[in-house]
Formats: sequence, C-alpha cells, structure tokens
Amino acid sequence: MQPLREQLGTGDKRRKVIEDACSVLDQEVADKSGLTGIAIKAAYKVVKGIRPGFIPEVVDGLLDEFLDAVEPLYQDAVANKRSAGSGVRDNPARVADSLLGVTDRKSERAKSQVVKSAYEKLRPSAKKQVEAACPRLATLLERHAAAA
Repeated sequence: MQPLREQLGTGDKRRKVIEDACSVLDQEVADKSGLTGIAIKAAYKVVKGIRPGFIPEVVDGLLDEFLDAVEPLYQDAVANKRSAGSGVRDNPARVADSLLGVTDRKSERAKSQVVKSAYEKLRPSAKKQVEAACPRLATLLERHAAAA
C-alpha cells in the first residue's frame, strides 16, 4: 500500500486533508469543558489570533511528520484488512505519544513566544486531549486514505 505521505501529502488531497484537520481541531476545542476546556479554548483563541490562516499553516507544517507518525498503524491496519483509521482508533496512547513527539520538537524551535508559551501551558494535559481526538482523527484518515 502506498505510504500516507504519498497518498495525502501533495496537491489537492493535501489541501483537503488540511481543511479537514482544521475542522477536527475546531470540533475538539469546541467540545472541551471545565477548567481545562477554558484553558484550551483561551489558548486556541490566542494562537488563532496570531494572524489569519495561522492554524492551517501550522497544520500544513506538521502534516508530513504526523503522517509519518501514524504510518505504521495505518500499514498494519491495511495489512490486516481493517479500516484505514482502525490503528489510530485502537491505539490512542501510541498515537498521542507519536504526535506529541512531533509537536514537542516543533515547539522547541518555534519562533513565536506566544506559541511556545501556549504550548507549554497546555502540554501537561495534551496526551489525554490527543487520545480523546483519536476517533475523529481515525475518521479523517478513513475519509482520505486508501482502505484495506
């Protein structure tokens, strides 16, 4: 099966995946509640306010490494004739660790102090939040990637 980066990482397909990922992000933030939800919503508002189009730009900059991070789960699902997103849905802790590894490295190199500060404040609870997003991430993958 063709790697995710080749399937989803170029041209119009990439643009659609980025749009979908931004929608997933908006939905996940909107669903948050309690004190953590308030902090997440506030930080997201600050980051979105950096400049128009900043969130899609960030998603675009992370996409290749995110695709690489979930590639083994995707290939395993396809090899076992399961849905494209089943590996993401069935392994939320592994997905969270892989994706947060990517964002941790990016955060270390971020030029914007606003972005760094927001990330550092939210990072302690991030694994739980990414794990909670796995069903939507799996659906996104199923919508765009080749099935088993």
